[in-house]
Amino acid sequence: MTLRGYMRATIAAALLGGAAIAAYGVQPEARSSDIKAAVKVGVTRGTHAEIMAEVRRVATSRGLDIDVVTFDDGARIDAALAAHRIDAASFEDGPAFAASREKHGYALSEVATTVTLPMALYSRKLTSLTQIQRGATIVIPADRDGMARALILLQNYTLLTFNDRAGLHATLRDVTANRLNLKLRALPRERLVTALNDAAVVVIDSASAQRAGLYPARDSIGMEDARSPYAGVLTVRDADRGQPWVAQLVAAYHSDDVAHFILTHYQDSVRRPW
Repeated sequence: MTLRGYMRATIAAALLGGAAIAAYGVQPEARSSDIKAAVKVGVTRGTHAEIMAEVRRVATSRGLDIDVVTFDDGARIDAALAAHRIDAASFEDGPAFAASREKHGYALSEVATTVTLPMALYSRKLTSLTQIQRGATIVIPADRDGMARALILLQNYTLLTFNDRAGLHATLRDVTANRLNLKLRALPRERLVTALNDAAVVVIDSASAQRAGLYPARDSIGMEDARSPYAGVLTVRDADRGQPWVAQLVAAYHSDDVAHFILTHYQDSVRRPW
């Protein structure tokens, strides 16, 4: 066979092979440009970053590469996700995420719960909630979100009742029953720890407590359940909800290895709602 004839035969074979692939639905091997790069997950420093590092280890062992992107300012993360600078986020609780999405019109969705950083009841005077006396002072956060969360916690411990219609937006004006005639006082978060010197009980968020060296499982006399409405959420863009890597990321987060990491590192001061 001449060189020209050999080349014609080779080209014909290649064309037939391509036709066969198309006919049987067999796809050629994916090009490197078609393969998903590492999934970028935005987190805040501290607990969320620490847990995501363990999620990354688990995901990598299962074939999913994760790049943990740490932000100093959580307020920037949803915007980064919406702008495609990251692929997923794990840093805020459900109500905070819903408020951010509504305010900015972000096309983002929550796809799983992460962890609950529990608000808790602290006291330097009492060792149990049963010791609360009639007329005692209880201090709660003054900001809107912190106040509602504190009132829900106090209602869960049957210390007061508020109008159900207020829900996650409850304020002191919504309190309808206060069986011990407790004095409810609202203070900025930066003053909550100091208030422990005077008040019978102070309701403190996890971040403020941790800065003061207080941990819910060790130091509180009552704290939120793991399945609080304020459990953290893992979020992605709406368009990515059905992507295979999303299910892989959720499975890695909800793995036994990550559950063990959370329990051993935080001793129930970080709680797991899944």
